[in-house]
Amino acid sequence: MTFLVTGATGTVGRLVVEELLRAGHSVRALTRDAAKADLPEGVEVVEGDLARPETLAAAFDGVEAAHLINFAGDDYAPLQHGDRIAALAAEAGVKRVTVLGGRADGALEQALAATGMEWTLLHPVEFMSNTLKWWTHSVRSEGVVREPFGDRLSAMVHERDIAAVAATVLAEGGRGGESLTLTGPAAVTTAEKVRLLGEALGAEIRFVELTEDEARAQWRSFGMGEETIAFLIDALGNTPDVGKTVVPTVEQVTGRPARSFAEWAAENAAAFQPVASA
Repeated sequence: MTFLVTGATGTVGRLVVEELLRAGHSVRALTRDAAKADLPEGVEVVEGDLARPETLAAAFDGVEAAHLINFAGDDYAPLQHGDRIAALAAEAGVKRVTVLGGRADGALEQALAATGMEWTLLHPVEFMSNTLKWWTHSVRSEGVVREPFGDRLSAMVHERDIAAVAATVLAEGGRGGESLTLTGPAAVTTAEKVRLLGEALGAEIRFVELTEDEARAQWRSFGMGEETIAFLIDALGNTPDVGKTVVPTVEQVTGRPARSFAEWAAENAAAFQPVASA
């Protein structure tokens, strides 16, 4: 049985590849540039682009299950040809798919449902790995985190748990038509997250809570546009219930408890180690 993983060099896709390989499955990885993929030995790497369905026929050939993403490119723009992608998968005989971030009203998702394939939509809440993007520089250079909404709760999920759910559903099936919300084992505040990261580093990290205006100014200095800033203020200041409510999906699907942020911090502590002074 051959499994296709799209977005195979991304945060989650790379881990889906690893999970499937570890379970002894044959894995084909789709990437736009095979030379830069740097995927594990034993993976069949094929070039293709979800934004260009005409490049995908070979990728789906002989595949029985596929992990799909519903966006194309680094800007996360939604797929414009979801119907063609679904048709190619169906014609190739794909029987089961998972869709990361799948939306019931999305073009790809609706097209998959119409094919009769077994499809499962995966809805992870905030990725723990976002911490690397937002905090690495200030923690390494100053030992500080500056963010608004220190008491904001988030049921953050470990990226490897997302991958484990995808790989399990692809291999075992039985989740056709389901939409799975994925969270970690606890909802933590931003301030608590800073404390846990400091414990993993063995050093205190200062937390400076910004006002909304200070946060806007900081994000503008990072080069963010006003639309993105407005989105962040709303998302962080008014986190919806789904983003802070713990659900047991990871354990129900994989048979093991979801990983905590403390575990994630310990695994990734090296990325936050202070820059050595000259």
